[in-house]
Amino acid sequence: MSKVFGTYICSGCGIADAVDMEALVGAASELGFEAKTHDALCSAAGREMIQADVDGGVNTVVVCACSPRVMQQEFNFGDDKITVRANIREGAAWCAEKPSEERDADTVKEFTTEQAADNVRMACTEAKKTELPEPYKLETLNREILVMGGGIAGITAATEAAKAGYKVTIVEKADQIGGKALGWAKQFPTKAPYAELEEPTIGAMIAAVEAHDNISIITGTEVARIGGAPGDFSVTLKPTGTSTEWDAPAKVGVDEQDKIDKGEMEDPNKGYKGYMEENPEAQKFGAVILATGWVPADVSEYEHLGHGSNDKVVTNAEFEKMAKEGKLSGVNSVAFVMSPGGEEHDMDFPYANSVTSMVALKQAKYVRESNPDAKAYVLYQHMRTPGHMELFYKGVQQDDGIFLTKATVTGVEGGTVKAKDTLLGEDLELDVDLVVLAAGMEPTTKHEHSINLAYRQGPAFLDLDLFDGYADSHFICFPYETRRTGVYTCGGVRKAMNMDETIDDATGAALKAIQAMVCADRGVAVHPRSGDATYPEFFFQRCTQCKRCTEECPFGALDDDAKGTPKPNPTRCRRCGTCMGACPERIIGFKNYNIDLVGSMLKSIEVPEDEDDKLRILVFACENDAYPTLDMAAMRKHSVNNLIRVIPVRCLGSVNMAWIRDALSAGMDGALLLGCKYGDDYQCHFVKGSEIATKRMENIGDTLSTLGLEPERCGVRQVAISDYNKVPEVIEEFVEEILELGPNPFKGF
Repeated sequence: MSKVFGTYICSGCGIADAVDMEALVGAASELGFEAKTHDALCSAAGREMIQADVDGGVNTVVVCACSPRVMQQEFNFGDDKITVRANIREGAAWCAEKPSEERDADTVKEFTTEQAADNVRMACTEAKKTELPEPYKLETLNREILVMGGGIAGITAATEAAKAGYKVTIVEKADQIGGKALGWAKQFPTKAPYAELEEPTIGAMIAAVEAHDNISIITGTEVARIGGAPGDFSVTLKPTGTSTEWDAPAKVGVDEQDKIDKGEMEDPNKGYKGYMEENPEAQKFGAVILATGWVPADVSEYEHLGHGSNDKVVTNAEFEKMAKEGKLSGVNSVAFVMSPGGEEHDMDFPYANSVTSMVALKQAKYVRESNPDAKAYVLYQHMRTPGHMELFYKGVQQDDGIFLTKATVTGVEGGTVKAKDTLLGEDLELDVDLVVLAAGMEPTTKHEHSINLAYRQGPAFLDLDLFDGYADSHFICFPYETRRTGVYTCGGVRKAMNMDETIDDATGAALKAIQAMVCADRGVAVHPRSGDATYPEFFFQRCTQCKRCTEECPFGALDDDAKGTPKPNPTRCRRCGTCMGACPERIIGFKNYNIDLVGSMLKSIEVPEDEDDKLRILVFACENDAYPTLDMAAMRKHSVNNLIRVIPVRCLGSVNMAWIRDALSAGMDGALLLGCKYGDDYQCHFVKGSEIATKRMENIGDTLSTLGLEPERCGVRQVAISDYNKVPEVIEEFVEEILELGPNPFKGF
C-alpha cells in the first residue's frame, strides 16, 4: 500500500513536564515525519484531530503517547489503517530518574528527552517498514468438533458445544460412554447443606447426549492419527486394541537424508509422511477436545503397605467397585491410608490431591451406611476439601464412627495397620477388615500417546514430563491449551478434579475449541496474541534446510518435507516468532515484525560517540511479562535507568542474534534480553521462548570475542509480571556492569 503518514505527539499526563516537546517533534522530522502535538490525544478532541487527517488520506498513524498496552481502542482507526505506538509516557516520562547530586533537574530532563526521542525515532522507522497483514484463510473450514473420551468431561464438552450449534463427534474406546462415573456407588453432594451423598447422575447425562441431534457417538474406537491444523484436522479412527502400521516420524540426519535421496537407504518415515493427505477415510474436524481422563496410579512400589501381596489391601478404585457391587457386607472396619508413610512420611501418594481426600471421606460414609456399627479410620498427612466440600468434611467429622487423624503409616501386616506421629502424640495399631490406599489419578497421557499426532515433532506433546504427564501448555494463563493449537484438554488429563470441577472445565474447553475455529475462519491467531492477523512468511529460495525453525517451534506449527524444508501450518501458529529468531539465514518474518524492521529500528537510535556518561543499552523486553512489568514500574513512578532503550518483542524466542551482533557492531554498549521465567514453574506464554533465547545467548560470546568485545556486554534476565518493584534494580545492575566495562570501542565506526 502507498503510505500517507500522520505523526502525533501527546504532551499530557506529565509528558511535557518531563521532556522537551520541541526535541520530540525534531526527532520525527529527522526521519521525514511532520508531527502534530496535543495535550490529550486520547480525548475526544485529540482523537478527532487524528480522525480528520485519516479522513483526509492518512493511512499510517504514529501515536507518541502512552504505552501500546493501553488505549488500544482509542487509537484504532480501522483494519485498513496502520497504527504504530511510541511509548514516551511509561517508557520515558514516568520512569525518569530523580534529580540527584550527579544529575540536576535539567540534566535529568535532557536524558529523559533523549530517551523519548529515540522512542519516537523507532516508532517512525517501524511505521515505514511495517505492512498491513493479510489474514490466512483456509479454502474450506471444517466446523465439527472431535471429542476424545466419553466420560463426564467428554460428555459435557460435547453437550455444551452442541448447545452452541456445533456438530460434535464423541469417540470412546470402551463399548459405552460414561467413563469411570459408571462405576460410582454414590457421588459427592452438590447442594446445601453438602452433608449427604447423592445418587449418580451419569445416567441422565448419557441419555441427554445420546438424544442430541448435533452429537454423534462412536464407541469401541480409538483415534489412530490426527493430522492437519485448526479448521482442517484430518482424523483416522481404528477399532480399540488394534495397532497402526506406522509410528512416530524418525529423526533423519543430513547424511542419512542424502542417502535416502540417492536411493541408497530406505526412508524410515515411509508410510508416515503424507499419510493423512493420502488416506481417503480420514474424517475432517475443526478442533479437538482431549477428554480421555485418568487411570489409578500404581501403589505396588510401597511394599510395606502390601498392595498386590496382602488380600486385605485394596486401592480406592477397587473399593469403589466393591461398594458399587454391594460387596461391603461383613466389612465392619476399614482403614483409609492417605499417604505412603515410611521415609516419605509427609508426602501423599503420587497424583493424590483434593479429590482423593474427598473420595476417602465418601468411602468412609459407605462403610457407615452399610453397617451402623462399622468403623472407619482415615489416616492422612494432608486433608484437602476445597470450597463447599469443607462443609462435607465437617459433617463427616461429626460422625462418631469415623475417626480422622494425621498419621504416618509404617506398615500393614494382614489386617493390622501400624502408624506413628499421630495428632494424639502416640503410636497406633489398628486391626481392621480392609485397608484402602488412596491411589492418585494419573492422566492417560502419562501412559499412552492418546492424541497420536501426525506432526513432524511426534505423536505426543513436547516435553510432556515437565507436567508429570498432564497436557498443559501454560498452567497459569492458558489452562485448557495444549502445545498444539486447536487441541484443548479438560478433566483428568489436565488435572485431577471432581465432578463439578470437571463440568466447568469441559465447558471452558468447548468454548476454546469454538474460539479456535472462529479464529481460523477469520485468519487470526488465538492466545496469547488473540486477533493477530499476521503469520510467518518464508523466503524459501535461501532456505538451507537446517531445520532449526521446525525443531525450536514450541507449538509444532511447522512440518518439513523429506529434505527438511519447512512446511508451514499458519492456523497452528501462535505468532511468537521463535522460528524467526532461530533462522540463521533471516528468511522468516511477519508483515509487521521481521528482522529488517527491528534491525532498522535499532539503527534509528541515536548513539553519542564521545560522551562516556551517555552509553546506550538495548533491552529486548518480551511483551507478555517483561514489558508490562516495566510499564507497571513506571505507573508507580519507579525510576528506571534512562540509558536503556527498550524494544518490545513478541517473545525472547523471536530475538535473532543478528540484531545483537549488528547493534554492538554499530556502537551500542550492551544488550539485555528481559524475559519470562523458565524451568519447572515456567511463566513463558510461549512455553520455551525464554529458555531458547538463553541458550542462544550462551553461544554469542564466541562471536563477540571475534569482534574484540566482552561477552559480559550481553545478558539475559528473567522477571515475572509481578516484579514491577524489582525490575528497576535488575536493569540498574546490568547497566552498572556495562558502565564498568566502559564505552563500546566500535563507537564512531
